[in-house]
Amino acid sequence: MAAQNLQSVPAELTPEEDAAGQAHFDRIIAEDSRIEPRDWMPAAYRKTLLRQVSQHAHSEIIGMQPEANWISRAPSLKRKAILMAKVQDEAGHGLYLYSAAETLGQSRDKMMDDLIAGKARYSSIFNYPALTWADMGAIGWLVDGAAICNQVPLCRASYGPYGRAMVRICKEESFHQRQGFEILLELSNGTPEQKQMAQDAVNRWYAPALMMFGPPDDDSPNSKQSMAWNIKRFSNDELRSRFVGMMVEQVRVLGLTLPDDQIRFNEDTRKWEHGPLDWDEFHEVLAGRGPCNAQRLERRRAAHDDGAWVREAAAAYADKQRAKQSAKQQKEYAA
Repeated sequence: MAAQNLQSVPAELTPEEDAAGQAHFDRIIAEDSRIEPRDWMPAAYRKTLLRQVSQHAHSEIIGMQPEANWISRAPSLKRKAILMAKVQDEAGHGLYLYSAAETLGQSRDKMMDDLIAGKARYSSIFNYPALTWADMGAIGWLVDGAAICNQVPLCRASYGPYGRAMVRICKEESFHQRQGFEILLELSNGTPEQKQMAQDAVNRWYAPALMMFGPPDDDSPNSKQSMAWNIKRFSNDELRSRFVGMMVEQVRVLGLTLPDDQIRFNEDTRKWEHGPLDWDEFHEVLAGRGPCNAQRLERRRAAHDDGAWVREAAAAYADKQRAKQSAKQQKEYAA
């Protein structure tokens, strides 16, 4: 059900009004301030934001699947409760982000239709299978860790609704990463078999987590313009380097290793470097040919169809409330 009142659809403007709007927009960006939904914005800025914010929202919703699949198999009641809370958080993140995207003039129904039709993209990382309980730890530590590294700068995004949504999301993601780290720490201090299970999970998720930041800067068509508009603050490679540096320190505490013998700190550039990544695999997954692409979308379609009655009931209730409010206002006016 779309929040129609949040949508901001651009109106037809005269060339003079467009010029004035562009000047105002340029000044706001130069001042590193915030663009709000009713402000004039270039069509390309709106399109870029809608693509990024909707893809981010889709990623949160699809990302619930690999973890929800482990709720019934978590090793204790405590673990079940923690994992359920995390999945609920991700549903909330999707809600915040869909709401932010709606302020750009796109209805939530349209965004969801594009997702279940396979027209919209979401993060490549969620098309990999979670094979063991240790994967819940690796997802929390590596995947949510990469998300935090990428998303904290987005709290300063030039588009107000997006930046404000990211503040709460990042606070919750920090707990998700700690939860994953704690799972891996307990497994690595357990039996040899448990430690090996933890290491295997880290081995599986390390490279996909690094590719979450997007393709190398030379092959990233949108990053440069997004940075010029202050939507993004750092390039894909810069964020990836920062993330590797974080993981190098944390993996020592876990007593595990990263499956990359080419990690090193470059004294000249003052950046962390890593071994080569399989970008062919990355593009294959984005194109819909990953290990779990079909499964993830099919489950989303099924959930969407199964929830139709809830959306219909909510819409009917909203219509009833509006009718009551309208009748009340008419009665008061007549009096």
